[in-house]
Amino acid sequence: MTSSELWTRDSADRYDAEESERSSAAFLGPTLAFLADLAGDGRALEFAIGTGRVGVPLRERGVPVAGIELSEPMAAVLRSKIDADTLPVTIGDMATTVVPGEFSLVYLVYNTITNLLTQDEQVECFRNAARHLAPGGRFVIELGVPPLRFLPPGQVAVPFDVSERHLGFDTFDLVEQVLVSHHLTRDGADGRYRRGSSRHRYAWPAELDLMARIAGLELERRVADWDGTPFAQDSAQHVSVWRKPL
Repeated sequence: MTSSELWTRDSADRYDAEESERSSAAFLGPTLAFLADLAGDGRALEFAIGTGRVGVPLRERGVPVAGIELSEPMAAVLRSKIDADTLPVTIGDMATTVVPGEFSLVYLVYNTITNLLTQDEQVECFRNAARHLAPGGRFVIELGVPPLRFLPPGQVAVPFDVSERHLGFDTFDLVEQVLVSHHLTRDGADGRYRRGSSRHRYAWPAELDLMARIAGLELERRVADWDGTPFAQDSAQHVSVWRKPL
């Protein structure tokens, strides 16, 4: 078992509604096109597949998809959408769990590698991806760039969402390289807010490249988003592709 915090039944039941915008066809279009192109005629494996926000529509696009998921409640929501023969899911952590066969693509979206709270576990995640890849296969990660430039001296918190229904901000432990995402979400019409938080280990693109080298993977491409916008100094996130040598 890794240090990842476990998604509960309540969190799993709310997830799709709270991520409805990121689950729309318009939002997912570039993501699915990017991943399907890399998968080619091969199989794809999603680490931390969750409720299937990406995996299910990628399978519907014709790419054979399998998944690994630590949270049984999250996997149960996915299973209500698609059967196990069409999209098999193995319960386990993404750093050590092994599923049968080889894949042309392993992918990890929406900052999920940060759920692993130690550098050693993140390295093992890269090794596990390499273990599943066929020669020439790719490992893809979507991850935000740590927003430390927004921290003036003495400040430890950075807001990332201030909207009608949600207030979100991150607090940073710069020594341990851990951030805590804090959420105040308004539920229902009575004006009450539900409070939640989650811990993450942030990592820079260069650190991920070193993890990839340890796992025997080579950086092939890094862009700022699924549309392929060039990655630049002020990019808020990146989509990185590492390749297993032939």
